[in-house]
Amino acid sequence: MTTDITLMKGNEAIAHAAIRYGVDGYFGYPITPQSEILETLMAQMPWQTTGMVVLQAESELAAINMVYGGAATGKKVMTSSSSPGVSLKQEGISYLAGAELPCLIINVMRGGPGLGTIQPSQADYFQTVKGGGHGDYRLIALAPASVQEMADFVGLGFDLAFKYQNPAIILADGIVGQMMEKVTLPPFQPRRSEEEIIAQCPWAARGRQANRQPNVVTSLELDPAKMEENNLRFQAKYRQIEENEVRYEEFLCADAEYLLIAFGSSARICQKAVENAREEGIKVGLLRPITLWPFPTKILSAYAYQVKGMLSVELNAGQMIEDVRLAVNGKVKVEHFGRLGGIVFTPDEVLTALKDKLIHA
Repeated sequence: MTTDITLMKGNEAIAHAAIRYGVDGYFGYPITPQSEILETLMAQMPWQTTGMVVLQAESELAAINMVYGGAATGKKVMTSSSSPGVSLKQEGISYLAGAELPCLIINVMRGGPGLGTIQPSQADYFQTVKGGGHGDYRLIALAPASVQEMADFVGLGFDLAFKYQNPAIILADGIVGQMMEKVTLPPFQPRRSEEEIIAQCPWAARGRQANRQPNVVTSLELDPAKMEENNLRFQAKYRQIEENEVRYEEFLCADAEYLLIAFGSSARICQKAVENAREEGIKVGLLRPITLWPFPTKILSAYAYQVKGMLSVELNAGQMIEDVRLAVNGKVKVEHFGRLGGIVFTPDEVLTALKDKLIHA
């Protein structure tokens, strides 16, 4: 069968989706809570079936630079890690953005700072959405809230990355990576031929061909005027992505007087909190950003004229709330609720925070 329904972890779903999507190469390094991605790929041995390269690099730095090399040739390549490992990859990620190379990065977040905890967290929002490396660059950031989305976002992430010649990242938290759910895996897609890669990626480094000089793929530009020209082109591309690629989900927002904003596993908990609030007669809705960048700024700005207050619910000390406040621009009160040590809040705790911070404040 080309389409299968099965029970698996979010991390496992990413691995299976990568094989089925026709990914050319995966380069990674084990770290909790995302190690099952590499382990599943090794167990599936796709190099025998699809020709996909799967390699455990000697470090996170090596892995991201292998991605750079593979992406420079127009191949579909990816890597995965968790929070401290992604910190180590930041220089390479900035290089990929500066060279305008499409690739897919997976971050299954754990708590920090430092080595922190292996428990789930959403504290890498700043690192990912604001750009953890140097320079004025952006990553297309997708935030899955289910095992199904972990699988679906592999294809979507690569499609967006190649469409805009820009790295994309799946920013999942440890809960989504480790929990098991039913998932429908995508049908198998054949890997692209060399001719297809050349046609789709004329910019790619393909070596010396037919008396032509080989393409040079680099993020280095020593001429200040040309560097500024490059950066202005990047910013124009980012504005195009912001215009065309915003994704979000609304839950009972049409008549809402208060709005919860949450992504990933926090959004699942908040959905139950909304249902509980409705049973008490409190008109609460939920807006779930699916793209953390580009952020759903316009829709939040519109809701600022409807609701009495917004609560940004995150497994961190308050990071996404900055973008929520920028979106509403002071038109409505915005508060934050979160847990910080790997303890996952309950729907009742969210509802209590909503009452304390907004309704009865």
